[in-house]
Amino acid sequence: MSSPAERYAAARRRAAQASQFPALDEFALDLGFDLDDFQREACQSLERGSGVLVCAPTGAGKTVVGEFAVHLALRGRPDDPAAADGAATPPARRKCFYTTPIKALSNQKYHDLVARYGAEQVGLLTGDNAINGDAPVVVMTTEVLRNMLYAGSSTLEGLAYVVMDEVHYLADRFRGGVWEEVIIHLPASVTLVSLSATVSNAEEFADWLVTVRGETAVVVSEHRPVPLWQHMLVGKRMFDLFHDADAARKHDVHPELLRYTRDTMRRLELGEGRSAGPGGGRRGPRWRGPMRPDIVDRLDREGLLPAILFIFSRAGCAAAVQQCLAAGLRLTSPDERAEIRRVVESRVTAIPGEDLTVLGYWEWLDGLERGLAAHHAGMLPVFKEIVEELFVRGLVKAVFATETLALGINMPARCVVLERLVKYNGEAHVDLTPGEYTQLTGRAGRRGIDVEGHAVVVWSPETDPRHVAGLASTRTYPLRSSFRPSYNMAVNLVGTVGAEPARALLESSFAQFQADRSVVGLARQVQRNTETIEAYGAEATCHHGDFDEYFALRVAIADREKAIARQGQTQRKAAAVASLERLRIGDVIRVPSGRRAGLAVVLDPATGGFGEPRPLVLTQDRWAGRVSPGDFTTPAEVLARIRVPKHFNHRSPAARRDLAAEVSGTGLDRHGGRRGGRSRQTPGEDHQLAQLRTELRRHPCHACPEREEHARWAERRRRLERDTEELRERVSGRTGSLARTFDRIVALLTDRGYLARDGAVTDAGRMLGRIWTEADLLVAECLRRGVWNGLSPAELAAAVSVVVFEARRDVDERASLPRGPVADAVDETLKLWGEIEADEAARGLTATREPDLGFAWPVYRWARGEALAKVLGSGHEIDGEMPAGDFVRWARQVVDLLGQLADSGGAAPELRSTARQAIAAINRGVLAYHTSA
Repeated sequence: MSSPAERYAAARRRAAQASQFPALDEFALDLGFDLDDFQREACQSLERGSGVLVCAPTGAGKTVVGEFAVHLALRGRPDDPAAADGAATPPARRKCFYTTPIKALSNQKYHDLVARYGAEQVGLLTGDNAINGDAPVVVMTTEVLRNMLYAGSSTLEGLAYVVMDEVHYLADRFRGGVWEEVIIHLPASVTLVSLSATVSNAEEFADWLVTVRGETAVVVSEHRPVPLWQHMLVGKRMFDLFHDADAARKHDVHPELLRYTRDTMRRLELGEGRSAGPGGGRRGPRWRGPMRPDIVDRLDREGLLPAILFIFSRAGCAAAVQQCLAAGLRLTSPDERAEIRRVVESRVTAIPGEDLTVLGYWEWLDGLERGLAAHHAGMLPVFKEIVEELFVRGLVKAVFATETLALGINMPARCVVLERLVKYNGEAHVDLTPGEYTQLTGRAGRRGIDVEGHAVVVWSPETDPRHVAGLASTRTYPLRSSFRPSYNMAVNLVGTVGAEPARALLESSFAQFQADRSVVGLARQVQRNTETIEAYGAEATCHHGDFDEYFALRVAIADREKAIARQGQTQRKAAAVASLERLRIGDVIRVPSGRRAGLAVVLDPATGGFGEPRPLVLTQDRWAGRVSPGDFTTPAEVLARIRVPKHFNHRSPAARRDLAAEVSGTGLDRHGGRRGGRSRQTPGEDHQLAQLRTELRRHPCHACPEREEHARWAERRRRLERDTEELRERVSGRTGSLARTFDRIVALLTDRGYLARDGAVTDAGRMLGRIWTEADLLVAECLRRGVWNGLSPAELAAAVSVVVFEARRDVDERASLPRGPVADAVDETLKLWGEIEADEAARGLTATREPDLGFAWPVYRWARGEALAKVLGSGHEIDGEMPAGDFVRWARQVVDLLGQLADSGGAAPELRSTARQAIAAINRGVLAYHTSA
């Protein structure tokens, strides 16, 4: 209990602060809770007129600082005479834009601000919605603001504050560059409020903000308002990861946990050893972790619900809900079930009944009523929104989610469970980074509700508790820029400020700032390497003669041997390619090596077209797929011919079984007597190699008894010289690297007529400047060449889909297309892409992504009015049907591009009209609901 004197002193301090920061005092009165120190410090900096960068953990309350910027804008300019003397003239109105990385976050923040300030004061601008865009406070996605800046929108007049929520998103390799574009291009009069997760290089980021935005205060808070306890679940036993806070700081794992996991591993290994013994057909004990229903039930019994259980697989999330239902779990009361059904039914009334059945609505509702749900990007957006609403209200108790839930969406829980510490990143299975672990576990602990939050990692033999301790103790991670110039950015910059100032603007990006700083460290490393190279050279000195000369001969011999091996490999590959090009349907061949080794029959020779031949084959093991020249160590030889039915469906198991039986029935030997034998050219046959070896033997150093010791030092020096040369190239490559890329882009655009020789933007360039998509140049070329002219609305939707769609995983076969105009338009698009890619390769630019045909059929059928079930079944997916959430997301992107075509001055009037008709055709059913939601 504080003394009267201390309370009096605190009151005096508060009064002094209130007089110094009147706006903050006003703002704090309406909050209903006391500001934390970091929030107060950041808000005071804002009221003083400084920009601010706030870095704090998830759930710490960073957004309060953004909301204070909104308060300052609505309060009007305090030094305005009209505000001071009470004149009839109202104070000059100031605006605040609140930007977020994703639409769901924008929608959430919009509703929060409307609840506080009223609908007339707040607007929303996303790709889907435009509500009250002229309001003094507008919530928007970052891309919308970027587009406004380039277009010189009148909406920017009176803009005083821009809040960039989740600004650490600028590290995102796909969209992160947009954040830097906005920060660089905002008028100097705008005060920037940057809200970020905790990053380890906050000072570096702030230093850059100072160079481009002026005075910027840095406020970093490591404190979590709700303490987080870390646990590991090993079988049926739950352990604390750390004994206490001091152990957590030192990364010291709880000794009891280490002992128990070691004993468990020893038991597993002993079991496997016994099972591998002679005559042992019985398998040893395999580790079976706790079942998902058991985990949820345990959390319920220990009072740790609501919980988010992260499973890094969409199918895994759906399966987890089904497993819990099958186990009879029920986490809700009758009153809660009635409220859940009421909320759900009120939100899905606009979706047709037949579509609800296709979407698995009844199974989904059954899970919700029991307090269980999945949450992932493959779900219909409205289903995800309902799950979020019910979870926040405490009606849904356990959500099985992919990591996409961790971004920004306000769904705090009492407990977070991580089933694995490995996730698929679109290319490979990779370990979670400390930053990702912090982001996921940061959901645990609801401020004002929970006294503490809990994070549980499920143990498996691959999970080392010490690794988990490292992830849990590494609170911060560095922010790395992903910024790079694009074609659209180049024409917009040149059109806005001119070519030379545009180069200077790029040089002021955070990407270049980081590159220039890193050059200092690289230069120091080059200097250290040079000194080490001299020391290695001294160790390699030989008293018999010039060892550098002798070692050069050894290197030349090794290089020649590699060249001969490569030459043989090239000849073998050329022979394999030629043999595959001669194959016909029904030819029986032998695949000599790899997983598919054995006999196979050709189903589709895949002759013609670009690239290597990749015939579609069926092996005698019933596998159907494409083989490549890499599968053939020797040329493919036709061993027999069999008849393949005319309309053979290689996706049918029965058809594969029957034809594979015919292949086996030929009586041919599966391996043909030898397995992938390769003819090797004897290195001694090469004249140049023989000459080099003779010179080597004659060299005086060849007789040195310490020859191999000298050679080891010379090899170390050679490797270090090679590494040092790479470092030198990196130093020269990083200095001014963005400007060089920009120059190459400008040269390409000039050659293609988007920029004039004098640097002026042409009509085609102005059209390119209003195309906002990853394949911006390809879209502009399609418009200029009239590739999409004359198509019907459904055909246009299918044709443009190939430049926006990107499959989640590679599919071996090329997707089919609607015949006629769509196929012709896509072929023309692919030809244009090939020309652009060749231009980019010649100039050393990153290639434009190849068009992906996988969404053409679904969007074509949808735009023609076909049923949702048929549409989802026509997706070119590895796992069968296209998920409804993916369909909605890609359809929205097609609509977005069609909207750009409809507004494009460079498109033919007929095409613009068709684009508007295509938008109307797509925006129906689940798409119409999503548009209005």
